[in-house]
Amino acid sequence: MFMKTFEEKWTAWLDDELTGDERVAFEAALEDRAAAEAEKKQARKLGALLQEQLQPRAMGNEEFFHHQLRERIAREESALHNTPVLRETWWSIRRLLWLGTSSLAVFAVCTFLVMRQQPVQNQSEYLTQILNSRVDPNANPDATVSSFQTKEDRVTVLWVDGLKSLPSEYAAK
Repeated sequence: MFMKTFEEKWTAWLDDELTGDERVAFEAALEDRAAAEAEKKQARKLGALLQEQLQPRAMGNEEFFHHQLRERIAREESALHNTPVLRETWWSIRRLLWLGTSSLAVFAVCTFLVMRQQPVQNQSEYLTQILNSRVDPNANPDATVSSFQTKEDRVTVLWVDGLKSLPSEYAAK
């Protein structure tokens, strides 16, 4: 059995919780028994007054109160055990992963639909215009035009040699 402090014994005596030998030993240890009895009487009056006057008020939002209580208990327990409090947020790892996967799937479907609708052109309209034209031999007698294409790299090189000036109809649009 453990030893009670004076304050614990005093509180138990005021509440009439000391029994038998323990009560007799405590009352014998009091310096001024009459003053202690008067204080006990005053404490009982104060307790009765407080019980009469202080009534608990009705709570309006029980769920919010319970939530606050649970959060406070979790914080106190984590502080007691030195563990961090884990909070569930809307942006959890699972939701972010699901959102990223869904976004990539939507992007892939949209890309497939857009690429399928537009046919791939082999040559641009500018290259076709230049290849289908002929250089005027009177203005540029030594001019030669050669084109080189590679379909693997989708590159067309247009080699113009000896051209002094390009007619205005070839200007970039």
